[in-house]
Amino acid sequence: MDGKTKTLFGTLGVIVFMGAMAWASVPLYSWFCQVTGYGGTTNVSEAGADEVLDRTVTVRFDATTEAGMPWEFKPVERQMTLRIGETGLAFYEAYNPTDRPIAGQASYNVAPFYAGQYFSKVDCFCFTEQVLQPGERVQMPVSFFVDPAIVDDRDAKYVKHITLSYTFYEIDLPEEERQASLTTN
Repeated sequence: MDGKTKTLFGTLGVIVFMGAMAWASVPLYSWFCQVTGYGGTTNVSEAGADEVLDRTVTVRFDATTEAGMPWEFKPVERQMTLRIGETGLAFYEAYNPTDRPIAGQASYNVAPFYAGQYFSKVDCFCFTEQVLQPGERVQMPVSFFVDPAIVDDRDAKYVKHITLSYTFYEIDLPEEERQASLTTN
């Protein structure tokens, strides 16, 4: 192989490698955040904790909408105090004040960020997209617990307050909803 061919193959290899890394970066980062709790990413659990401690933590609830999202969105309760390991149930309320159906998806995190790996959701409205019809108001539940392992973490063991934040953003209507709204208009 001559020098030009080696350079060509080397350049193509770098391009392919960089493209593969760019393609894989979002899923790898999401996986990293879910495993480590980095950036306030929470865990998902099939069931509540096996142990409930006498120590309590106050969970604060926060709600926002992305710019341009016409929904009104707020927590029903601003905060609750529960024992570490105890399963909590909170509700958020969403209202569509428009004259058209709107689909939304919620992104979430917890603060302080290092508490994210100990905050587990058992069930949450944020796991699926939500569609609200014109004028519809709904209450959406989130079931969660703070893992008792938090008391063994060097940094997180002093946490007394955790803030659970959601931001709703508008997404495309699911096909069946889009078709239904076209036939009614």
